[in-house]
Amino acid sequence: MKYTLGFSPCPNDTFIFDALVNHKIDTEGLDFDIFLEDVETLNQWALEEKLDFSKVSYGVLPLVLEKYLVLNSGGALGKGVGPLLIIKSAVGNEWTIANKSIAIPGENTTAHLLFSLAYPQAKNKLFKTFNEIEDAVLHETVDAGVIIHENRFTYHLKGLHKVVDLGEYWERSVNAPLPLGGIIAKRNLATTLTMKIDNLIKQSVLYAYQHHHKELSHYVQCHAQEMSEDVMRQHINLYVNNYSINLGDEGKKAINQLLNVYHQLHPEIKRSEKNIFIS
Repeated sequence: MKYTLGFSPCPNDTFIFDALVNHKIDTEGLDFDIFLEDVETLNQWALEEKLDFSKVSYGVLPLVLEKYLVLNSGGALGKGVGPLLIIKSAVGNEWTIANKSIAIPGENTTAHLLFSLAYPQAKNKLFKTFNEIEDAVLHETVDAGVIIHENRFTYHLKGLHKVVDLGEYWERSVNAPLPLGGIIAKRNLATTLTMKIDNLIKQSVLYAYQHHHKELSHYVQCHAQEMSEDVMRQHINLYVNNYSINLGDEGKKAINQLLNVYHQLHPEIKRSEKNIFIS
């Protein structure tokens, strides 16, 4: 039987899912219709309950927990992995966020949540697809932008400047690794099925480490747009780690802390009383 599965075309996701979706491991008779989309599209689809299994930003998790739960494997969580706030000219002591226009990579992204935590006074936000933000800052259609994914490796090559690393701000404020994105599964699926797919994702990550960590697979490269091999490797090395294999207690604790911060920032949103994780 086929199930729907969505993740981004970014190297960390294609690295993780390559072996699973291309049957390089035994999928135990399971197959998937694959949807490769940017994370904000996947966030919106999760709100619409479109896919059985999906990568999402943890920033949208509080809004989908009634219908989805979080798997142990396949996510992006760690230290030194956060979004960056960038501007066109070097930061001076007089630079402040007040009245500045800020491009954000999606309303329900973890990046937006982190920015709101660091700059609660900022109100002039424009939500854009992540790959539009560098150009918006360069062309001065916005005063600053929050960048994610591969842009954090290349922004300086375009003459852009970092104001703050929002991941470092999170780590100092909360003293926990940063949950960026994870894999969710519909609650109405059989628990045995969900646990089997969670284990298959884990096997897929382990296969990637064993076979493609030094030589990237064609699947990763063909979806990486115009990224250089060096940037692809930086991307994978930063976002794929032990938490991608299994969240563990520390990863789950960090996600709960993120949910706490979300509800502090959004007290009007009722907190789900359902369990968050598959196990």
